[in-house]
Amino acid sequence: MTWNKQKRFEALLTGTKADRPIVSGWHHFLDKEQTSADLAEATVEFAQKYDWDWVKINPRATYLAEAFGNTYDFTDYRWVFPKQTHAVVSSAKDLPKIEQVDVNNSAPLQEQLEAVRLIRQGLPDTPIIQTLFSPLTILMFLTGNSSYHDQTMYGSEDPLDFAILLQEDRAGVHRALHQIATTMAAYIVELDKAGVDGLFYATTGTAHPKLFDLATFNEFSRPYDMIVLDAMKKGRILHTCGPHADPARFDDYPVEGISWDTEAEGNPDLTISLQKTKVGGVDHHIFKDSDPAMIEQQVNKGLQATKDEPFLLVPNCAVAVDATEEALFTLRNSVK
Repeated sequence: MTWNKQKRFEALLTGTKADRPIVSGWHHFLDKEQTSADLAEATVEFAQKYDWDWVKINPRATYLAEAFGNTYDFTDYRWVFPKQTHAVVSSAKDLPKIEQVDVNNSAPLQEQLEAVRLIRQGLPDTPIIQTLFSPLTILMFLTGNSSYHDQTMYGSEDPLDFAILLQEDRAGVHRALHQIATTMAAYIVELDKAGVDGLFYATTGTAHPKLFDLATFNEFSRPYDMIVLDAMKKGRILHTCGPHADPARFDDYPVEGISWDTEAEGNPDLTISLQKTKVGGVDHHIFKDSDPAMIEQQVNKGLQATKDEPFLLVPNCAVAVDATEEALFTLRNSVK
């Protein structure tokens, strides 16, 4: 077989070894993420510069919450999040406001579909996957909450207590999550038409036990994750973010790969036994202050741990927006 980027990506995510592991990296383009043309241009240039084996598109972190009515100030950022100026749900009585969104008439979703089409044109031979958040993550944003137990949403002065929301209107939360999930499923159909090769499906920090215990997660995330993930049958990488991310929890999900932070507290390293293809290997925190030797050390450790199985080598999460070229080229060249 003559291997190329598409064949390697498809083989590795269907559990087959290729001639080598594949590598990619990503970060947000904060000054280039407000229009489809800008995002596409930045993504294509980044992919071509480093010759990544595959590309994860990094849209605005808030685009899915925007689709359901949240608003943000794109001139004011903290980390990768623009300042929230309005959250749709401020009390349980607002839950009925969350209705299934018509993808064809949603400016935020149409913007991203156009970006995908432009990226596909610019990278015709490179696998591309789009980033989605879980319905539970999106609902947390819509209530003014961060989806991490130790963080707040920038600009959200008085977020709704999510635990109280579950107590006050459990049925209403389920209904809202279903509306979000069916919207995401319809969006995925259009993403497929636009040319994506898969999804980067982030449950963000919702697996952390201080945010949701396992029973609550299984009630309010898992059923809606299934609705979304079942809408695409290829190239699905699930990312469970931050500490205590419990990647084994997702091993029976309808996905092809699982990504998690092997360096974060409470998380297993790459020697964990999983049925799904492992995606990760390098601490994303070390790309800002370039230390090629440390990157090479982690790459070698990751490749050794996965030498007998299919593997996608990437940072464990998005690298800093000011990650150095030296660090990124060190990652890229580690598997050439």
